Amino acid sequence: MATEATRLTIATFNVSMEGGNYLSGAQKQPQAETLPRLLKTADNPQIRNIAEILQRVRPDIVLLNEFDYIADPKQGVEAFIKHYLNQPQQGAKAIDYPYYYLAPVNTGEPSPYDFDHDGVASGKGADAWGFGWYPGQYGMVLLSRYPIDTAHVRTFQMLKWSSMPGALRPKDPATGAYWYDDEQWQALRLSSKSHWDIPVNVNGQWLHVLAAHPTPPVFDGPENRNGLRNHDEIRLWADYLSDANRHHYIVDDAGHPGGFGKQQRFVLLGDMNSGPEQTAEQSGAIRQLLTHPRVNNSFTPKSAGGAEMRPDDAKAGAYTASWQERADYVLPSNAGFNIIGGGVFWPGKQDPLHRLVATRSASSDHRLVWLTLEMTALDK
Repeated sequence: MATEATRLTIATFNVSMEGGNYLSGAQKQPQAETLPRLLKTADNPQIRNIAEILQRVRPDIVLLNEFDYIADPKQGVEAFIKHYLNQPQQGAKAIDYPYYYLAPVNTGEPSPYDFDHDGVASGKGADAWGFGWYPGQYGMVLLSRYPIDTAHVRTFQMLKWSSMPGALRPKDPATGAYWYDDEQWQALRLSSKSHWDIPVNVNGQWLHVLAAHPTPPVFDGPENRNGLRNHDEIRLWADYLSDANRHHYIVDDAGHPGGFGKQQRFVLLGDMNSGPEQTAEQSGAIRQLLTHPRVNNSFTPKSAGGAEMRPDDAKAGAYTASWQERADYVLPSNAGFNIIGGGVFWPGKQDPLHRLVATRSASSDHRLVWLTLEMTALDK
């Protein structure tokens, strides 16, 4: 029997709320203590603007990328909700999220290896399991107006890159040797942060939020280790959604094998750090999801502000990052949804709300992206 349709707005937003974003002139490296300190009060202008953007769009479910992982929610996500989202910002109505999900990530988690080949296994920066100067930097959190089934969340923080059949193992082009030796390759985790499958109960109907934040495909060298990792981090979701013969290597952190079930709703969310077009700095890896048969890519969110960046480029309206690229995505399943609309929060220069995105320090170098979806019955 068909269930009653429910309309909801789902968003992703790289909020740049990590310690490096708030470095003072005297600091040489980001500090884990920075974000908890800023969240103790309600007066940081950049975080207030981020809260206002969320209040203006009012998503029902939103993934925040680059929100440092803070194990004590009272000092992290709950403080952000209480001191910023629950407070009206510049005439915008306060918003509340009674449910959230957060978990550890690989960024800043020390490894014993010299992954960047600088002669020192520092355990930090590029020598961590995922680039970061302290554990939890560049983390992520999901906020929801609807209950989250935390007991059945699947995380893939520990999945080894080498376990993926046909993984793009980097090579040093100068020598032809593998960039990571056999010991490193067998140990290296695929996800630079983590991959999460989060079940959310929306008025009795289930949807799965598939959340991730693949590494940027830059900041490396001719070996392209970050570019190849970005590709395979995105490929993990493509395999997860595909037929069973591509599932066998996928084992979650609880030891449960297998990919995503049939006839379930999902929404892929996150800063994927990949544009649809193949360029000098982009592999087009996101096309693995944009062209996936289970993904509805029929609607591209756009903005007036992005279009202003390059008036001669019809694709500019889809930009989600200040460096003129589409990097952030909300991609629903073909099954169980109708797309009603959506957009990118990037007001044009003549819009009074442009102040919220006028500079990187106003809010973030990324823009919030959202879709409004109508949940429909799943075919049996």
